[in-house]
Amino acid sequence: MNHTRTHWIRHLLLMAGAVSVVGPFVWMLLTAVKSRSEVFTTVLPTQWHWENFAHAWQAAPFGRYYLNSVIMTVGIVVGHIVLDSLAAYAFARLRFPWKRTVFFLLLATMLVPTFVTVIPAFSIIVSLGWIDSYQALIVPRLADVFGIVLLRQYFSTIPRELEEAARIDGCSRLGVFLRIVLPLSRPALATLTIFAVLFSWNDFLWPLLVTNGDDMRTIQVGLTAFQGRYGTSWHLLMAGTLMATVPTIIMFLFFQRSLVRGLTSGGVKE
Repeated sequence: MNHTRTHWIRHLLLMAGAVSVVGPFVWMLLTAVKSRSEVFTTVLPTQWHWENFAHAWQAAPFGRYYLNSVIMTVGIVVGHIVLDSLAAYAFARLRFPWKRTVFFLLLATMLVPTFVTVIPAFSIIVSLGWIDSYQALIVPRLADVFGIVLLRQYFSTIPRELEEAARIDGCSRLGVFLRIVLPLSRPALATLTIFAVLFSWNDFLWPLLVTNGDDMRTIQVGLTAFQGRYGTSWHLLMAGTLMATVPTIIMFLFFQRSLVRGLTSGGVKE
């Protein structure tokens, strides 16, 4: 009896959590297909206005926003995979002076609020003349401490014997990294990729600071301009927001297993 009661309580809690997560997306979809007069007067639309998505797409340069977001996201993801993995391998396998001290200092930077570093980073971008450019959107965020820590923990779980066998067969240190470590670290790399994509695609503050015109705005910044342009046209704003959210939802649904596997398999203690 107690087991059955616990079973039902667990499922009720899971259902409540699912509703709290899915509910905002359902509300956003229902608002997006309403007429302007029904936004705050009805829960369900009397007529489903799917043309709102076309109107929202045509009202703002969403094509350009999407292109900028894709370029920025791809650049940041590639930077994280390359630079984070190299740094993580150095901390996991190489020996150099003050290794632990440097790693702990790197961890300490995660405690620094992002807003503290925004002004110095923006000053550097201005001095380099990178305002309204892809360099400003990508270069300052090419590496990430979280990615280094995540990959370092995962690299530590790979048996050293595999690397030693490859070195005996004549493989260089770089060859071991490319042919042994990286292929075995696909779950962790997939996890890092998902986090990097979600972070860069949904980032708002930094693109807002370093872009001024529509030609370089990303999708999240473009939505704010869209909102200001239409004031209380929430049905069009929700349509634009859905179009900006769909890519991340699809990616998460496809790679959620890799995300869980990468997060759980690297949790070891040296």
